[in-house]
Amino acid sequence: MSRSVQNAASKADHEALAQHYEEAAKEMQLKVDEHKKLLSQYESKSYLYGRQAQSLKDHCQWLINAYEKAAEENLSMAKLHRQM
Repeated sequence: MSRSVQNAASKADHEALAQHYEEAAKEMQLKVDEHKKLLSQYESKSYLYGRQAQSLKDHCQWLINAYEKAAEENLSMAKLHRQM
């Protein structure tokens, strides 16, 4: 990917990169949604997971935060390439 960014010269190159970053952001958002559903399950039925429930909830929350940050960064890169 870094080579594509370095070699981007034309408007079409930057447009393609922007689309790539937007797709990556969409994938990250899907993962956020998936982990929010899991977190909800872990919270509402923690009795099913015993002692691991808190660890599972913490891990899900950590992943949600990481994927949200990645989605924001990808959208930021897409916006940057659209401006070029």
